Amino acid sequence: MGIKHFLLWLPMIVLAFANATLRELVLIKQFSDLRAHQLSTLTLIILCALYVGFVYSKLDIQSTRQSFLIGFVWVVLTVAFEFSLGRFTNKSWAFLFQDYNLVAGRIWVVFLVCLFLLPYVFYVLRSR
Repeated sequence: MGIKHFLLWLPMIVLAFANATLRELVLIKQFSDLRAHQLSTLTLIILCALYVGFVYSKLDIQSTRQSFLIGFVWVVLTVAFEFSLGRFTNKSWAFLFQDYNLVAGRIWVVFLVCLFLLPYVFYVLRSR
């Protein structure tokens, strides 16, 4: 895991902000807050999958272990960024954790699982 893997994670922040903007400007007006967040999570998974597919060759993944390490680090960076930004903007811990409540229909954890798996999925697909 090197600096390039960190640098290749950074554009996903831009994708996430663009996706959140789409949610706030379009989806919230058409759907309930919960449904808009669910759809937004799914669109972010698709956007990140497309992005990882686009930059896969730059990741230079050599093994299954490395693919999982990259995915793990990306998840840690994403959660750290999310909570840091949330606390910086004075969001409560309860507010920040609400998207992790699967029982309430919040599926943010599904995105994190997908983010973790994306480098591995592309490693397997491209290794064939």
